Amino acid sequence: MTQILPIKFQEHLQLTNVGINAANIGFNSLTMESDKYICVREKVGETAQVVIIDMSDPTNPIRRPISADSAIMNPASKVIALKAQKTLQIFNIEMKSKMKAHTMTDDVIFWKWISENMIALVTETTVYHWSMEGDSQPTKIFDRHSSLSGCQIINYRTDAAQNWLLLIGISAQQNRVVGAMQLYSVERKVSQPIEGHAAAFIQFKMEGNQQESTLFCFAVRGAAGGKLHIIEVGTPPTGNSPFQKKAVDVFFPPEAQNDFPVAMQVSKKNCVVYLITKYGYVHLYDIESGTCIYMNRISADTIFVTAQHEPTNGIIGVNRKGQVLSVSMDEENVVPYIQGTLNNNDLALRMAVRNNLGGADQLFVTKFNELFGRAAYSEAAKVAANAPKGILRTPQTIAKFQQVPTQPGQTSPLLQYFGILLDQGQLNKFESLELCRPVLAQGRKQLLEKWLKEDKLECSEELGDLVKAADPTLALSVYLRANVPNKVIQCFAETGQFQKIVLYAKKVGYTPDYIYLLRSVMRVNPESGAQFAGMLVADDEPLADITQIVDVFMEQNMVQQCTAFLLDALKNNRPSEGPLQTRLLEMNLMAAPQVADAIMGNQMFSHYDRPHI
Repeated sequence: MTQILPIKFQEHLQLTNVGINAANIGFNSLTMESDKYICVREKVGETAQVVIIDMSDPTNPIRRPISADSAIMNPASKVIALKAQKTLQIFNIEMKSKMKAHTMTDDVIFWKWISENMIALVTETTVYHWSMEGDSQPTKIFDRHSSLSGCQIINYRTDAAQNWLLLIGISAQQNRVVGAMQLYSVERKVSQPIEGHAAAFIQFKMEGNQQESTLFCFAVRGAAGGKLHIIEVGTPPTGNSPFQKKAVDVFFPPEAQNDFPVAMQVSKKNCVVYLITKYGYVHLYDIESGTCIYMNRISADTIFVTAQHEPTNGIIGVNRKGQVLSVSMDEENVVPYIQGTLNNNDLALRMAVRNNLGGADQLFVTKFNELFGRAAYSEAAKVAANAPKGILRTPQTIAKFQQVPTQPGQTSPLLQYFGILLDQGQLNKFESLELCRPVLAQGRKQLLEKWLKEDKLECSEELGDLVKAADPTLALSVYLRANVPNKVIQCFAETGQFQKIVLYAKKVGYTPDYIYLLRSVMRVNPESGAQFAGMLVADDEPLADITQIVDVFMEQNMVQQCTAFLLDALKNNRPSEGPLQTRLLEMNLMAAPQVADAIMGNQMFSHYDRPHI
């Protein structure tokens, strides 16, 4: 059996196949600011060109006759920044227009887009930020630290809020490549020199914390070996527990004595660090624990530029041979791999919970049963609520909690379980029913109103039926959300909202049994029934058969109300209404002869059965 791997590897493109000269595939002439574009400077004959490869259409590169020392594409749009000696220019390629230009006093030795509208510029002494907004000039942010003098600058990173800035350089010393970093706090205006080769920032939400922590991950291969450090920078947000810093060994095999980290990307979705080394190895680390999930060689050639690969939450890079390749975590296999190959059940459980991944179902079931068995109900509730893909959110789990007796003065295990689910999002149909039963039994319908407003319950006909006994108006809102037209209309009828019945029925394209409805209203409230009957014949086309409506009135022996109804309904004196005119006169001759006399005296009707009357 082939061993399952926790990563997916993909080759997207071979640059030499789309006309890129192998000599131009390197750090000085090729840039990749994001997974959307690759930009290469080439000389074709005597003409200098900039080649833009759009990764959504990689076989049709755009070539432009541009002479520049450096070209970097905006990470999101078709905007390019060009540098020729001290002159910097930004162009919109699609509009074929120059957006901005600036001439520096010092040479820019490294530059990089740090967001969709900001470029970082690094000179021998200073770091600047240049915003795309308006006609703003580059702004000095900080002075370079002396520990980076003489270094080749290879990267510049910031956290999401651009409060923490990091400059990275390398230099050759004593037969090895030494990494030097400068970490700068914008708030404190203080720099800290750190030995390191590759780094990244990530916003990470720890379990139990309300707000995200800003973590700084960096890898180094020093004289004493390789390390990955994960630390929280700045003061933890109010109410947050601080992140416990991690420092773990980065393994370099014996045949890679001179290898060192060259690139790092982090996946916020999966909370994984991707580390790439000079010799083409990839390492995956879990951010929360610092555990190495996997390492392997993915390229025989140096990967000299990388970016985050958004479609897979992985890392994409280009190697010296011109291969454009990506590595990502295989969400199908990573949990079984951690469980089976790494034999690390704790990490398998955490990874499954955090990323909602399958593969550890049996672990969750076992853990739930074990906790439940020793009456650790609140812990068991957490496991059941957090198990990925809702595998434990079943009627059986609810039944288990329902069987546990509640201790006086304590929240029942069932309500603890529902409490966790409510914090996380919406309850399913069965959970909504089983939560509302005890809550309604305690007369706390205001909680139900709150959950409905917050969209925490899955509305169903059964939930509406359950709520109706306590509050018909609340039931109406459940039926409306659950889209149960017959029950919605019944509620409207019972609460006397007859106008709404007709409007609602037209809106949802539903034809109710109006006679059945009228009959049920008449039994409870004859006056409302008479009002409703009038509405049913208000339009030119009656919504129900008039003869049947008369039958409903007469079942309740409501001659007076029926007379008023028919006088209105038959006012047009149509020949087709002869039998109803006869019936009107007949009922009044039997019950109120003077009314029958008045009707005949007014000569309102001329189509009744005279001999019969």
